[in-house]
Amino acid sequence: MKMMLSYQSLSLLLGFFSVQTKAGREVNIATWGTPVQSTLAFNWYPSNALDGLSSTCTHTAQQSDPWWKLDLMKTYSVNRVTITNRLDCCSSRINGAEIRIGNDSSDVSNNSICAAIPTIPAGATYSYSCSGMEGRYVIVDIPGASQILTLCEVGVYVIFPGNLATGRTVTQSSTISTWFAQQAIDFNPGFVQPSSSCSSTTAQTNPWWRVDLRYIYRVSRVVITNRLDCCPERINGTEIRIGNSLENNGNNNPICAVISSIPAGVSSTYTCNDMEGRYVNLFIPGDSRFLTLCEVEVYGEGPVLKKTFLKMKLKSSSSLSETETRVQLLSQLQSALVERGFSDMTLEWSQPPEKEVIRKEPSPAQCALRKR
Repeated sequence: MKMMLSYQSLSLLLGFFSVQTKAGREVNIATWGTPVQSTLAFNWYPSNALDGLSSTCTHTAQQSDPWWKLDLMKTYSVNRVTITNRLDCCSSRINGAEIRIGNDSSDVSNNSICAAIPTIPAGATYSYSCSGMEGRYVIVDIPGASQILTLCEVGVYVIFPGNLATGRTVTQSSTISTWFAQQAIDFNPGFVQPSSSCSSTTAQTNPWWRVDLRYIYRVSRVVITNRLDCCPERINGTEIRIGNSLENNGNNNPICAVISSIPAGVSSTYTCNDMEGRYVNLFIPGDSRFLTLCEVEVYGEGPVLKKTFLKMKLKSSSSLSETETRVQLLSQLQSALVERGFSDMTLEWSQPPEKEVIRKEPSPAQCALRKR
């Protein structure tokens, strides 16, 4: 917006609102993993426990110590596990089952017990607290001879605390197929189906991905999870940039870190030492580059509250003593600031505008000669 200088002065208060960040979000991560079971009866596959349908269930053969195991692909702190029992018959087949969590894939009995299940009524879903037990594997087993294990649904819940990127607006320079920008902040690392859980640009020059935190934060660290299925080298050379400018799509902001490489399926943490910024960019300089991100997490403190006083002089044929003129001026100024990326602020008069009086100096006396 182009403003004319004036003889009237005003002060504007720009205040960033504070917001309360959530302490954490509980997410069911069971579908992120790959299930197997000790034996298979009929077509009651181990994946039936993760399909969201209580009418389709798993079923082992009758055997000693049957088990069902979920590989989450990485270690998590498990808050709770839910089990849904079958409705049609045989509800007693869950009796005596144990929920185990740990990192031993070869012997299920070497993993720690979260809970024992005495019984679950037919068709009911029970929740069992695991209080942050850590493990890559979640196992349900029944110790004893001549047992059958049937599960109709299993939920595995993890609390993700304080991720500032959660629920924010994200964008990327281009999108290949279904690899949308939002999938980099969906909590799902995409180890099973990366095309529906990770983001990716097309092959292009200088690809980028950006999250708008909406407010300015002091960013302490950024966590990046690389894809597991293939192409881990596509993350190499990525720059993490943090700042408040949208110049060059935010890719001119200061650098927190440069990612040399991240192994397939690994989450790496980069310390940013409380860099202040509203935008977090992932940017790869170079030609014919893909940028693929399976998860981006941003941690820090804030928002950083800022108040700025502006004193301006405006030239106008209208009087700023009129309420309608003052409201219109603030609206025009707010629109101009929004265009420059400053959308989360309020403008208000801190004091009424005053008209500046300019004294007009008298013109020097001039003598006129007349002919007589």
